[in-house]
Amino acid sequence: MRWEELGSALALVLVLEGLLPALSPRAFRKAIFAVAQLNASSIRNSGLISMVLGAVILYLVKQ
Repeated sequence: MRWEELGSALALVLVLEGLLPALSPRAFRKAIFAVAQLNASSIRNSGLISMVLGAVILYLVKQ
């Protein structure tokens, strides 16, 4: 992987993560509050599922 690709990927993550708070701060606050109410196991499982899904999508795109 080239450094430019890694930088582009990081920039895209930041753009996507900034969409909800920029477009709807109220909905973002509600979402953060809902996540804060989850137990650690649920948050961990969501993170693992997200990582696996991201890896699968990356694999499919790079083929």
